[in-house]
Formats: sequence, structure tokens, C-alpha cells
Amino acid sequence: MEPNVLELAFSESTVEADDTDDVTVRLLDAAYEQFCRMGIKRSTMADVARIAGVSRITVYRRFDTKEALVEHVVRREFRRYFEQFATEIRGADTAADRVVLGFVSSLRAIRHNRLIGGLMAVEPDSVVPSITTDGGRTQYVVQQFVAARLREEQRAGQVAGGVDVDVVAEMMVRVCTSFLVVPSHVIDLDDDERMREVARQFLVPMLGPPA
Repeated sequence: MEPNVLELAFSESTVEADDTDDVTVRLLDAAYEQFCRMGIKRSTMADVARIAGVSRITVYRRFDTKEALVEHVVRREFRRYFEQFATEIRGADTAADRVVLGFVSSLRAIRHNRLIGGLMAVEPDSVVPSITTDGGRTQYVVQQFVAARLREEQRAGQVAGGVDVDVVAEMMVRVCTSFLVVPSHVIDLDDDERMREVARQFLVPMLGPPA
């Protein structure tokens, strides 16, 4: 089975991605701006070529289809998210603090991302199906990412030894996914302090008793 967008972004977050030549970067930047302004459905390869200041032939030499271009743009955004997440949680002192920070910053980063957050708001069928109707692959990728972080915390004595970190990671990811794809009428997702309270009350206890 071919890896999906998120699997590729996750794997690329630990290595140097192969999209660093000048022309490819210009095309990805142009596509990003076009998709943010007009959405994916109403955008064409000609639009991207015009913004990048190149010919359509140049675009097709790098990306065979519009779908391939979209995939690379979305992969780059998710890769940036994974990198940002890893950077932000380093500033927290305890595993509990890192869970709270990771939860709040992840929701904020995705919801406020011009491309991904914007598409989820105005063109959800471009993004949401890849999260909810792919047999759980997308959620599993993120769950693996979170579980790996929790396993490191467990080895360091920050998470109780008897905690099943795979189950905890899945529960955390499912909570985040639910907030992303189904609007809440109870909790203001733009209120970071409230979201921190939610994380401390419902997510942190899953780490087990403090060491």
C-alpha cells in the first residue's frame, strides 16, 4: 500500500526533504498561495505557473498532475507542523507540561494554518476524507508519532511504567481529531487557557501517577 500524505510528511520530518531546488520551492510557494486564496478545486496548473513566473511545461516537468502538486504542498505543511511540534515541546519542563503544550499548540497550528486550516473550513472534502475515511491510516501515523514521544518520557521516568503508551497516544489523537473535524459548541478552541485546562483535566491523568 502506498504511503499517504501524512506518512510521507512524518518520515520527511526527520530527514532533509527533496524539495529544496529553487524551481521546486518557487512552484510549491506559488501553489500554496494559490490554494490559500482560491482553494484547490478552483485552482489550475496554469494559475500556479503564472504566480511562479514560469511556463506550464515547467510545472508539469516537476509535477505530473495537479494531484501530485497538491500532495507535495500539503506534505510540506504537515512536515512543518511535525518540526514545529518537536521544537515547541522542548521548552516544557515535565511530561505533563509537554502534553498540555503539544495538545494546545497542535490544535492551534493546524486550525490557524492558512492552507490546511483554511481548507478544513471552506473546502473540507479536500482534507477531511484523508483523515476520516482512509481506514485509520492518517490517525495511526500521528498516533505513532505521539506514542514515540510518550515512550521516550516513559524511559526517562516521566510516565508511569504500567501505562500503555500506544493506547494513551491513540486516545489523545482521537480527541484532537474530533476537535479538528467536528466544531465544539461547548469549548472555545481559540481560548488557549481553556484548552490547557481541558488537557490537564482529561489528558494528563492518562500518563499515570507522577513519578
